[in-house]
Amino acid sequence: MSKIGRKPIAFSTAKIEVSGKILKIAGAKASFEHELPEVIVPHISGKTLQLELKEATRENRVLWGLHRALVANKVKGVETGFETKVSIVGLGFKAQPVGSKFVFSLGYTHKIDLECPKGVTIEVDKTGQQLVVKSADKFLLGNVCDAIRSFRPPEPYKGTGIIRQGDVIVRKAGKTKSA
Repeated sequence: MSKIGRKPIAFSTAKIEVSGKILKIAGAKASFEHELPEVIVPHISGKTLQLELKEATRENRVLWGLHRALVANKVKGVETGFETKVSIVGLGFKAQPVGSKFVFSLGYTHKIDLECPKGVTIEVDKTGQQLVVKSADKFLLGNVCDAIRSFRPPEPYKGTGIIRQGDVIVRKAGKTKSA
């Protein structure tokens, strides 16, 4: 049995409507629609949402845990939202907001422009090296953070580059001078 699928999803300010196999989740931050497979039946009682299986086969239990996690992320997103901190480490490396775009100076011969997608906000501190990326959609947030990180991945020798909060950079020893 899936241990994740059987957990109820608690919500406080979100409004959840069930129409057939479509869950409509709305809140202060955003609104989402989620289509459930035929084998999963949603039940709302009070301020909890429970997803139940019609038939417990291995494939259905996998779908049960997956869709429970996806729905729980959407509920959390519409209620509180998600945020990730991104650090730019390196001499002269920085990001600057220019209108709806962000311009990254990362030691290349050119500057890199990033168009911020709808539903994502990026806050930059005054040094331009600490970014806070916020969104109600966890998947979109991860994609934007990965796109930013891909401009200058962390370098294992000097430790420079773009690092997400929680990333562990394994540092390597450089060349040693022989005697």
